[in-house]
Amino acid sequence: MASVSYESQRRRFARQAIAPSLLFLVLVAGLPTLFLIITSLTPGALVNPGSLTDFSDPFRNYTLLGSDERFVGSLWVQARLSLYTVTLQVLIGTSMALLVHAGQGRWPSLRHLFVIPMVLPPIVVAVIWKLIYTPDISPIYHAAKAMGIVLPSLTTHVDFALWAIVIADTWEWAPFTFLMVLAALQTLPAEYVEAARMDGANTLCVFWHIVLPYIAPVLLVCTLFRVIDSIKAFPLIFLLTGGGPGSVTEVTNYYAYLVAFNFGELGYSSAITVVLLSLTVLISWAAMRASRTTQPIE
Repeated sequence: MASVSYESQRRRFARQAIAPSLLFLVLVAGLPTLFLIITSLTPGALVNPGSLTDFSDPFRNYTLLGSDERFVGSLWVQARLSLYTVTLQVLIGTSMALLVHAGQGRWPSLRHLFVIPMVLPPIVVAVIWKLIYTPDISPIYHAAKAMGIVLPSLTTHVDFALWAIVIADTWEWAPFTFLMVLAALQTLPAEYVEAARMDGANTLCVFWHIVLPYIAPVLLVCTLFRVIDSIKAFPLIFLLTGGGPGSVTEVTNYYAYLVAFNFGELGYSSAITVVLLSLTVLISWAAMRASRTTQPIE
């Protein structure tokens, strides 16, 4: 009886301890999301405030999305941006972690240098790369000119604008993968590697059969976080390209911003955001399901 009473008290205490956090989460995230969903069911427009309470055709905005070529194009731009940035961030971050881990105490300052971009505010990162990409003041352009190389304006060139965003975003967030993978490598039992070495395995075999399976769950988590965050690359796009040239770098959340604040269509913008949010939740759910089947070696 005493144990049951203790268990019930422990659970009650846990509920009471977590209640303030849950209430805060509901207020900060739940209510705005509910407002977003409700608004998406109306033809809400800034020029007609009364339209925010018009639910006569609740699925109008969602039916329009399928025929909106600009919306479909923004999804394709977002998919490309996420694919390029996440792939590069995971590969570069993992490579840096392997380099620092292999060096052990020989390069203690490297880990501090690598994380500097990640701790900077996103708008500061955008300003830094705005300066780098501005031909008149960029040291890169001046160096290229001194060598007789003519570089195009990367942020206004159709072929390079998206890659300009990819490079800046990768520079900022590759350190995230670096820290996660480095922490995993430092927990790798040394006897695994020593046993493989004694059996004659070379460095590549050790990495492929020992190290990679061990850090695979961490890589999956990194990929999940970076995919979600890649959908929030708004500051870089807003400051560097403004979605241009044309719609080359116009991702879905930036298109939703334009629809809401440039065109005044709050209802349609909310529908776009709801679709994007649903896709993000679906990707997160799929990645979490996959992570349950990916376990480190024992």
